[in-house]
Amino acid sequence: MRINSKTLIAIGALFSSFLAGSANAQLNVFACEPEYAALSQELAPDAKVYSATSALQDPHQVQARPSLIAKMRQADLVVCAGADLEIGWLPMLQMKASNNKVRSTDNGLFYAAEHIETLDQLENVDRSMGDVHAKGNPHLHFDPSRLLQVADALSAKMTQLDPDSATSYQANLAAFSEKWQKAIPQWEEKAAGLKGKKVIAYHSSFRYLFNWLGMEQVADLEPKPGIPPSSSHLAKLVSRSQEGDVMAILFTSYQDDRGANWLGERTDLPVIMLPMSVGGNDDSKDLFSLYDSVISLLTEVQ
Repeated sequence: MRINSKTLIAIGALFSSFLAGSANAQLNVFACEPEYAALSQELAPDAKVYSATSALQDPHQVQARPSLIAKMRQADLVVCAGADLEIGWLPMLQMKASNNKVRSTDNGLFYAAEHIETLDQLENVDRSMGDVHAKGNPHLHFDPSRLLQVADALSAKMTQLDPDSATSYQANLAAFSEKWQKAIPQWEEKAAGLKGKKVIAYHSSFRYLFNWLGMEQVADLEPKPGIPPSSSHLAKLVSRSQEGDVMAILFTSYQDDRGANWLGERTDLPVIMLPMSVGGNDDSKDLFSLYDSVISLLTEVQ
């Protein structure tokens, strides 16, 4: 069969169209935390997305395993919370992976915290203060408005790295934003009764959640951020709990439950494990169901 020049041009155009249409399938995303793996998948459903951690792991403490190094070596885009959450392990991964594409935020490195106003920023930090972050609280994914800002910035980063798929990224962002903005008032209506409620919790893991819903964390199970509960500290929390205004004791899916349970047994307060991220319990399979699950667990005991 003879193939004329017009046929070759048509075949070439079809092939180019195929490559452009499948471009974001080639985008390889390394997410530091599962919430950013989930967000990346919303914005680029055909991309290869890998999460370096699970909701059952403390994202402050991660080992630079060979498997993580290999995944980062293949990445076009690394998406992390930032605000120094990953300072203890991400630089080591970057060094060992030797992937220049993801060494700088000018290229394929993305920090969510750099695109919003973080809570609890500190001018000065020293070791005596425990595990605190001068750049602010990095657990920003429990603020729906801030997460939407991150989604917008992340979509722009994906477009920068993969301009051939710009239309696709814009459409995916629009679809996610529309669905997310519809969900926010529904969550707020369901959680209305939580406003003013007081809790005891670990660390400041749910700082953004409490700020959004108008809740207050009146005490920390840790004597200092990152320091395990001591007997003397827990005894003080028993006294605080006896004031009668605490709704519940909370801990996350990766935190040790022993201190929370010890306190719960001595105060008769409910002890609730909240999923810290996607996959933190059976109900939190994506960002939407994560919010659904957390709010449902809290409203059951309000």
